[in-house]
Amino acid sequence: MATIHVPNQVSFVEDAEVLRKACQGWGTDEKAIITILGHRNAAQRKQIRQAYEQLYQEDLIKRLESELSGDFERAVYRWILDPADRDAVLANVAIRKTCPDYHVIIEIACTRSPEELLAVRRAYQARFKHSLEEDVAVHTKGDLLVALVTAFRYDGDEINARVANSEADILHDAIKEKAFNHEEVIRILSTRSKMQLLATFNRYRDNQGTSITKNLLGDSGDEFLVTLRTAVRCLNDPKKYFEKVLRNSINRVGTDEDALTRVIVSRAEKDLKEIKELYHKRNSVPLEQAVAKDTSGDYKTFLLTLLGKED
Repeated sequence: MATIHVPNQVSFVEDAEVLRKACQGWGTDEKAIITILGHRNAAQRKQIRQAYEQLYQEDLIKRLESELSGDFERAVYRWILDPADRDAVLANVAIRKTCPDYHVIIEIACTRSPEELLAVRRAYQARFKHSLEEDVAVHTKGDLLVALVTAFRYDGDEINARVANSEADILHDAIKEKAFNHEEVIRILSTRSKMQLLATFNRYRDNQGTSITKNLLGDSGDEFLVTLRTAVRCLNDPKKYFEKVLRNSINRVGTDEDALTRVIVSRAEKDLKEIKELYHKRNSVPLEQAVAKDTSGDYKTFLLTLLGKED
């Protein structure tokens, strides 16, 4: 369930006018920007951008980029983009790092629906003039990442128990042999539906007496192992995966604002309420309290707004 609070009725023209006023004068009215954008869903934010451009012949995103700065600016920028365009930007930034951030690519490929991932690929091509698959292939190692971003899975609930049993054995044999980039592993993880994979992972646990994720714990320097483990975690239990990303971003020495922003912004309209509950259960501290302690200023206020904290 979503965490943002959205009013029943919205005037996109009035919102555009408030945002215009917030960006004029000697100082930017950050509170007004948070009050408007922090309480609008993706469809409404798109309508506001369109109304703003019609009224003022100016791109709202570029205007906000010029008015804001730091972590607050990055959070607002990521939030105001269409979700598919946001994922395209996140993927491109992750790919082009000196050491590509495989986690972000896997996260996008494995936690979005087939239609959402297809929209990301289209947005990526429109924005960067080449394909996501091409960039992933050029900048990363192995075949699993390319297979994951090109996947278009069956999205229904039907499963085949016989296939789940046989493919659980295939995965076990590959893991036992440390063949993490094996073509059969790639085929299973990139083509099977998420419900089928859940059945396979459950069968793996029943057959082996331990979960597949525990059997994938190992050398963090083995890129193929890390890629496989992250993909399995994202496919198996996305909410649990995102809770751990949040926990790690907050508990590390120096907050990882990039990861913190990414999860809150990308899940606020989806399942952040359940992720918050998991976080509280796992850490005995409400996520809002942890975020408030580790962030400051307008950035903190904006994240807390997306987390559903009332003024």
